[in-house]
Amino acid sequence: MKDFSGKIAVVTGGGSGIGRALVQALTSEGCSVAMCDIREADMLETVRLAEKTAVQGVKITTFVADVAQEKETLSFRDHTGEQHETDHVHLLFNNAGIGGGGSFVNTPRDQWERTFAVCWYGVYYNARAFLPMLLKAPEAHMINVSSVNGFWASLGPQTSHTAYSAAKFAVKGFTEALINDFRNNAPHVKASVVMPGHIGTNIAINSMAEFAPPDGATAEAKAMGEAFRDNGLPPPEAAKIILDGVREERWRILVGPDAVALDQAVRAHPEQAYEHGMADLVAQARAAG
Repeated sequence: MKDFSGKIAVVTGGGSGIGRALVQALTSEGCSVAMCDIREADMLETVRLAEKTAVQGVKITTFVADVAQEKETLSFRDHTGEQHETDHVHLLFNNAGIGGGGSFVNTPRDQWERTFAVCWYGVYYNARAFLPMLLKAPEAHMINVSSVNGFWASLGPQTSHTAYSAAKFAVKGFTEALINDFRNNAPHVKASVVMPGHIGTNIAINSMAEFAPPDGATAEAKAMGEAFRDNGLPPPEAAKIILDGVREERWRILVGPDAVALDQAVRAHPEQAYEHGMADLVAQARAAG
């Protein structure tokens, strides 16, 4: 799929970060978009920003949905068909996600399972819901956003990172398995797994809001969330890498120089991946280009 003009794309988590950047990029190329998010105000801001550069005639629709709830993803699918007056879509970007559930030992079970549900079942439920519409398109592509934590289950040896990593490994494995499944049973549909490194988004801030204690997040936690947002690869650059990968029909899309370096280091030194020297190996890979 070299050209997105005249196509219809579905984007989950379209209210901020990579999702918002994808909506902006797609609509600027003449692609209509149906997005969902749990925050309506954020989606309306995405619409406002996207309309500044959108090609005339492009349609942008919003739907409030929790991707971890299958009934809501089915309602999102039905809303998409009604609002865009179509029985098919060309692109499905399973992008929505949250962080949390760090420790399998100490994190409350409900928080662990909520993180896993959004990051894994959010992909699975939307893939199930929209597959019939992808099959009806003359050409289609499912893009599932995993993470570098889909091949490296860590944030470093001093930090527990279990629920998010487990979910992202599941997303990666599921998408890789779809490659042959689609090739054998629906050859006009492609699949890609996206593995971003540090992208400057609100995921840390939004995750804190999801799991904040009654008295709110600490000032230190808020500062860390803002630092995460304000650093890293800008979301528009991430969206460009992703869309270029879709055009090139790459099944594996690494996003950011840190993702490329980490991937190289893990592949070269798998037995060292969870040891203290891993940071040095990543730095060496990045220095080597």
